[in-house]
Order: sequence, then structure tokens, then C-alpha cells
Amino acid sequence: MTQRIDKALIAEQNAKLEGYVKQDYEALGNQLARQGINIDDITAKAELFQIAVPSWGTGTGGTRFARFPGIGEPRNIWEKLEDSAVINDLSQCTERVSPHFPWDKVDDFTELKGFSDELSLKWDSINSNTFQDQAGQEHSFKYGSLSNTSQESRDLAIAHNLECIEWGQALGSKTLTVWVGDGSNHPGQQHFQHAFERYLDSMKKIYAGLPKDWELHIEHKMFEPAFYSTIIQDWGSNILAAMELGPQAKSLVDLGHHAPNVNIEMIVSRLIQFKKLGGFHFNDSKYGDDDLDSGSLHPYQQFLIFNELVDAEYRNQEGFGPNYMLDQSHNVTDPIESLMNSAASVQRSYVAALLVDRPALTEYQTNNDALMASNTLKKAFTTDVSPILAMARLRKGGAIDPIATYRASGYRQAVAEKRPNSGGNGSGIV
Repeated sequence: MTQRIDKALIAEQNAKLEGYVKQDYEALGNQLARQGINIDDITAKAELFQIAVPSWGTGTGGTRFARFPGIGEPRNIWEKLEDSAVINDLSQCTERVSPHFPWDKVDDFTELKGFSDELSLKWDSINSNTFQDQAGQEHSFKYGSLSNTSQESRDLAIAHNLECIEWGQALGSKTLTVWVGDGSNHPGQQHFQHAFERYLDSMKKIYAGLPKDWELHIEHKMFEPAFYSTIIQDWGSNILAAMELGPQAKSLVDLGHHAPNVNIEMIVSRLIQFKKLGGFHFNDSKYGDDDLDSGSLHPYQQFLIFNELVDAEYRNQEGFGPNYMLDQSHNVTDPIESLMNSAASVQRSYVAALLVDRPALTEYQTNNDALMASNTLKKAFTTDVSPILAMARLRKGGAIDPIATYRASGYRQAVAEKRPNSGGNGSGIV
């Protein structure tokens, strides 16, 4: 039997806090009304906000040195969906799950789709995996996949992506995300142009197999595992590849895949402008692709990114409709708690960006009033929108305090008895 959070427990926990939430909501509503903002309009938008959970994120991650398994880890996609359902039951903003193949491959995708329907979950972007060899794989990806000098290896990588599209269709997804670790670790190891040509040739074959109502999202990463050069190393190579492939190809932005101090919000603006923003992998980082909880280190940067996204929404920008997804690795926290925390953090940035006085900001920008333009953004950012987030969850049947309710449920301890630690890793990641 599928383990869930008892709705009665959610109601019981909410009853303890509902009075305080209403008081705080009323106070914030009065504050926003003085600015000409209707709090209920903002809350309605907060209720519509959704961000996908990565299937692999429900398990415990690791480092290059070791992995320390968590208790009750999901061992397969079925148990990953159970955990994802709990996250959505409590947060009410994570109804979509993004799978990774072949980690999440099953024998019967119709059965898997039925199970996700039972849990009221939908499927987000399908992620392919050609950055590691699978058991019994005939042609290796050690020296690359879609750009490998070996035609046999390239054909294998192409076939896997086309297979991912078929599986995605069975689940009801409409997006394929392709990230490859292709590149080089030594100067002179690889001819840069020839490698990129091979990559584009392979991607064109995948693009040709894309259904008409699908998008192909290209994910870039500055380094790792290729440390000297990477095929799709930044947004420049990313958008060039997307433009070469066609209108259904777009760029995906992972917040941890950039050089230090890069202006990610400006990159987002450029991609929006040229109708090439496909979506996001939200996380945070200190040194590189750390996959830390979203907003844990750079909440203002996250807000500034959403300032660009909400601006495009405000201006009804043509071709705008990106996918939002979390992409994290949890080593010292309960993955369910971290994913709920991150979902709320991203939702918080979205709501705060809705509070920006855009006519005033435009006027300050036009008049080159740098101080007041900056202060306009900071005013929205420093507004505590917690009552809006809590009210949005309450109205949708979620938990006012998701983590406290989750801990009160004893869910982790309950699933630990059903999921004994095998020493392996069902999430797929290292």
C-alpha cells in the first residue's frame, strides 16, 4: 500500500497555525494595499505556480569520495513517485516529476502512468543519460557520446534519446532535456570544431524524431567531467546549437553550471528576447555545480532571475513559457525536506517579483536613476511574503508548515521499515 500523509494530520497541524496566518495575511494585505497591490490577486498567482521535482533528487546524493545512504531511500521510480506525492501533498506546488532514463526505466510505462495518475502527479521533461556507460553497453561513452569520434557510440547515444522520446510520449511529457558530459581534459586532445560538428549532426537526428508539439531543451555546463573543454560549455554554445536545430530547440539554464560571478539574470533576458528560453534547473552553489538547496546562498540572485521572468510575463513576451524544475543533491539532509524547502524558496522569489512596481522601475530606468531603480527591486525583495505562501498552501489543501507537518507524520521512519538499505543507490546519481 502506498504510504501517504494523512489529510487529517495536515488539517490538525494547520488548525494550530491558521489563526496566526490569517492575522499575518491581513497585516501584509494592508501593507500591500497602500502600494496599490491586491494581496488576493498575488495569492491567486502563487496558487498557480508549479515547479517540478527531479526523480533523482528524492534520493541521497554523494561526492567524488563517498556516498552516505539515507534511511528509507527510494529504490526505484515507484518509490520516488511516492516521495514526490508527499512533497506535493504538503507544498502544493510540485505536481510534476522529471524522470531520468535509463535510471527510471520500467517494463510497462502504461502501468507507470497509471500509478502517477493515482498519485495526482504529472510528468515533466524527460532526461536522457549518455554521460555514463550502462551494464553490458557495447560501445562506450568514455570519450563522449553525441560527439564521440566513434560513429557506433554516437548512434547508440542517438538511439537512446529517441527511445526517451517514446517513453515520454507514453507518460504524457512534451519535453526532452539533453545534457552531455562530452569534451576533453587535455589541450590538443580534441579538435573543437569537428567535435561540435559531430554533436550538431547527432542532435539533428534527435530533433528529427521530435513530435511536433514537443520541445528539445539543451543543457549547458561549464565543466565536469570534461575539465579542459566542454562541447556545450555556456549559454553561447547552447543558443547557437538551439538556433541551428530549429524553433523546437531551446536552452535550459541550470544555476550551478556557470562560471563564478556570471550575470545569470542577463543570460535569462537574452534567451527570452530570442525566444530560446526552455527552462530552469533551480539550485544554488558556492564553488561550482554544488547542487545545493535553492536560495540557500544566493536568494537575491534567484529573485533577480525571477524579476526577468515576471517582466516577460508582465509584457506578454512572445514565445515565453519556460519549465521550472529543481535539480539538487542532498547529502546531509532529508531529501523530501530539502525539496519542499527549495520549492518554497523558488515560489517565494516568484511572488516577490510580482510585487515589483514595474511602471516606476521603467521610469527610473528611462531617467537613468540607478539608485531608485535598484531600491525598487530591493523593496519587493525585502517584503516578507511568507503569509502569501502559507495562505496559498492552506487554500489548496497543503500544509501551512510543510516540514513540521512532515516530521509529525513520521513518514521517513515508516518508509524506512519498507525500504531496507541495500547499500545501493536507487536515485541513479553517484
